[in-house]
Amino acid sequence: MRGWLKATIGLAVLCGLLAGADRIAVGVAEDEAADQMAKSGRMSQRPDVSIEGFPFLTQVLSMKLDDVKISADGLTVGDGTHQVALHSFKARLAGVAVSDSMTSAVVDSGTGTGLISYADLAQLLPPASQLVPSAGKLGLGSGSRLSLSYGGPGKLKAALGPLPIGEGSVHSEGNTVTADGFKLSSMAGMLAGLANQQVEPVSFTLTALPAGLKLASVSPQEEGLQLTFDGKDVKVIG
Repeated sequence: MRGWLKATIGLAVLCGLLAGADRIAVGVAEDEAADQMAKSGRMSQRPDVSIEGFPFLTQVLSMKLDDVKISADGLTVGDGTHQVALHSFKARLAGVAVSDSMTSAVVDSGTGTGLISYADLAQLLPPASQLVPSAGKLGLGSGSRLSLSYGGPGKLKAALGPLPIGEGSVHSEGNTVTADGFKLSSMAGMLAGLANQQVEPVSFTLTALPAGLKLASVSPQEEGLQLTFDGKDVKVIG
């Protein structure tokens, strides 16, 4: 009986040591993965990385991580000319094949979300002079831009300077985001001398999205435009 008890205690201690070693190893791997993602240029800043699943060491032996979560706040995205902040970025990567030195990693599939504030979104839009002919007649400067705000599910409200121009919709195709359907009020149209009161659609194409993912969809929220990302066979390191 005593021999069985000693053996049980010894096994429990050994399991505890192995579990502790596993957690230490996963912590080291998470730090290295975060560093490599930043160095590879797939992320504009060092993210937080969480490698899910237990035990970790068996995943290492197979050279494939089942489930990896990454997050960061204040990443930057842009259209090649302007850069804006991408807030609250979170992504989940499934089936991450890694090299033994963590210098390369390819993901079977990944999904993520992030948010661009409406104030930052305005920086990606063309100036008012490109959207509305004779914008100067509305008292708008050459650098004036269309400002956007939440208009309800799937909708945006827009204004040109102090002039509201109603609601429009926003959608994406590939990495290009387009907002359209806006219309000048009758009074604003008369002031500008416009026969056609429609505001030209506005669009921008995002480049270098985080973690090598692609833009899947956009959705207006109270606090800004939410972006949804996805991707398959994505290289996140190397």
